[in-house]
Parts: sequence; structure tokens; C-alpha cells
Amino acid sequence: MTGTAPLSLCDREPHVPADRLVAEMVPPPRFDSVRFDTYLPDPNQPSQTEAVRVLEGFAAGLGGAHAGGGRRGFLGFGRPKAPKTPAGPRGVYLDGGYGVGKTHLLASLWHATPAEPALKAFGTFVELTNLVGALGFQKTVQTLSGHRLLCIDEFELDDPGDTVLVSTLLGKLVDAGVALAATSNTLPGKLGEGRFAAADFLREIQGLSAHFRPLRIDGEDYRHRGLPEAPAPFTDEQVTRAAHATQGASLDDFPSLLAHLAKVHPSRYGALTDDLRAVCLTDVRPVPDQSTALRLVVLADRLYDREVPVLASGLPFDELFSEEMLNGGYRKKYFRAISRLTALARDAKGLVA
Repeated sequence: MTGTAPLSLCDREPHVPADRLVAEMVPPPRFDSVRFDTYLPDPNQPSQTEAVRVLEGFAAGLGGAHAGGGRRGFLGFGRPKAPKTPAGPRGVYLDGGYGVGKTHLLASLWHATPAEPALKAFGTFVELTNLVGALGFQKTVQTLSGHRLLCIDEFELDDPGDTVLVSTLLGKLVDAGVALAATSNTLPGKLGEGRFAAADFLREIQGLSAHFRPLRIDGEDYRHRGLPEAPAPFTDEQVTRAAHATQGASLDDFPSLLAHLAKVHPSRYGALTDDLRAVCLTDVRPVPDQSTALRLVVLADRLYDREVPVLASGLPFDELFSEEMLNGGYRKKYFRAISRLTALARDAKGLVA
């Protein structure tokens, strides 16, 4: 072991100022370099190729002046119009299972849209609601109204209050000429076989139904295409030794980390992982309840976005959630968390000498 003690997530209680929340509304590090031409459609899933075609037109159509000043039609067809609000959908909603590349496509859209980064915003639904909480509703409207594009990843439908809040916000932004793009994170109990019910989503966002064109993206989880099974967990000793030997690694026992997450707002989980090179966890065991499980899902998302490998002892990650959870209304989130943590566990294998 080295003489440097590992960090501890349980010792961190980050406070995130509002200006950082706005500045960080860009695609996460994992998606810095993604583009439409780096998305590899599955030849057996024509909806993936169609999604790329439509979104490329979407981006090209956002090259005109903001808020009706000679904008093109939303999907890029036709010539520039007079300063008149374009007819038809002015938002696109990407629907599909976990691991089909929705975030890759959403980030590619952000990169392809011909506007400087300050005029484009990208964040998850949770990050957007937290921005409203930090700035206030009117200030958030003012801050985002000058944008060309707002991308919302993992649009949530499990909190009616937040959904109505964001629906109202998006209505104001659409009126101001902001184009919208979102990916789905719906309650699978409403969907039937995990498929998206456009009517349910459009009803939830009330008057915004006319602004969205749903795009279905079929496919299997790319993180497991042709890859080996998830690595078996390591021993406590191996994880501890790796944590001490890896500069910038954290080391926590899993139950203590779960308890600590309850004390930190999920909007701060990104800051919780600042400057981490690896997360090492001992004594991984089943998550005890749904509230804890949903917090862990958010942490898994932030670690995956930042490409932080996760080395663990105890149970494998596919045993984190009970059968009841995996068959319940939030199962899509739990399967995504398992998929992402498994990918990060593979990334961490090289930490064990």
C-alpha cells in the first residue's frame, strides 16, 4: 500500500453555487467527444438510423436567428421563413430502452447545433429542477430564454409536482423560441413491455403536446453487446489495497455510503464525485428500500457520466435490487443502474494488481 490514505465519499458534503449549476449545463465528460458519426446504428434496428437522420435535420434547422427571427422549420426542412413562429413540432422526444444510445444522440445534437455553448443547455431532469430551486422560476426562465436549444436527459414522470413545474417552464421557453429535445425515463408500469406511451408523456406535459415529435429508438443495451459477463466482486482486502494504491481513489463501506447519500441532495452527487479517479466499495449488499435505491441510481448515473471506475467487494451489482423493485414501477431505472455499474466494474478490473 502507498502512504496516502484514500478519500471518503462519506466525508464530502458539497455545496453547489447557482452559477456552477448554469455553467455545468453541458454534456457530461463521457459525452464530450460524441458526434452523430460516432454513433454506430445497429443494422438490425432501422429506427436507430432514422433517429440520426431526423436529429441531423433537427440540428441544421436550428441555424437561423433565435426566437422567430428568420428561423427554419424545426426539423430543418424548407427555406427560412419570415419572422413567424414555425408550425409543427418544435421539440423531439427520444424514446427507447436503456443502453440504446439516447444520451449519445442527445449530446450529439447539442454538439451539432450551430450555436456557441452559452446558447445551448444540456442537463438531466433532476438538474433542471434543481436549477429552478436555486435560481427561482422567473430567473430560470430569464436565464434559459435566450438559448437556442435545451436538452433534457432522463425526463422523469415519477413526481407530479416536478413534472408540472418543468412543464410550465418548458411552455415559457417554447414561447420564447427555445427548441427542446428530451430522452425518456418513464415509469415502465405504464408502458407495457418497457415501451414508451407517447400519449402518457404528452398528457403529463399538458399543453406541450403539440411541440414534441416522439422518436422511438429500438435496440439492446450496447454496453453488453458481445462483452463478457460482469466481473465477480473482489475481496475486502483486494478493494482496500487497490484504494490505497490508486491516487485519487475513494474507499467506503457500502452501507455507510448509502446512509450518507440520504444527507446530500441528489443534485449534488456530481460535485460529490469531483476529482475522483476511482470509487472503491466494500461490503456491497442489497439496497434496503426504494428511497435509498433511487438515490443510488442517481449516483450511478453521475459516476457513469464521469467515467469513474467502481471496484467492489460483497455481492455483484445485479443483486443490488430486490425482485419486487425490479418488477415495480421504477424497474427501468434500476436496470439502467445495474447496466452502468456493471460497465464501471469492468473498467475497474485493472486497479487490482
